[in-house]
Amino acid sequence: MTRLVAVLGYSTLRGEDLHPIGAARLEAAERVAGGADAVLLSGWSRRRHRPSEAELMRRAWRGPDVLLLADGDARTTAGNARAVAAAAHELGADEVVLVTSSWHARRARLLVRAALGPDVRLEVATPERTRPAYHVGRELAWLLPAGALALSRKLGPRRR
Repeated sequence: MTRLVAVLGYSTLRGEDLHPIGAARLEAAERVAGGADAVLLSGWSRRRHRPSEAELMRRAWRGPDVLLLADGDARTTAGNARAVAAAAHELGADEVVLVTSSWHARRARLLVRAALGPDVRLEVATPERTRPAYHVGRELAWLLPAGALALSRKLGPRRR
């Protein structure tokens, strides 16, 4: 059995360091990464000439000694989902543990499930549950378009 832990980044335009939300996701991933074959860190840089969220998480990683994969290209949750599916496919993963915030988990799970397909087991791990009003509202607004995107089957690994 091949297990991939995938951590979705988080950032704002304000800071240059790992955002506290991203740091909490990373800490949750460190707790569940024991026995994983690889950890995918996914997220882009909102600021030109700054390290990506993936790179900031890689630098901050304090978890088990495991293969760390960094995807600094994903700009959206759909992009994260494509990166997770591509990494899972490349590794031949049977199981993916998706790490994101509780308020983001529903949409992220929907998009990653669509990208992975039915043959890969998917679990979601979150840091301590928080529900900031802004983030909950944003997630509710994105849930319908995310469902439509998932149903359109445009999230699978990119074929070359």
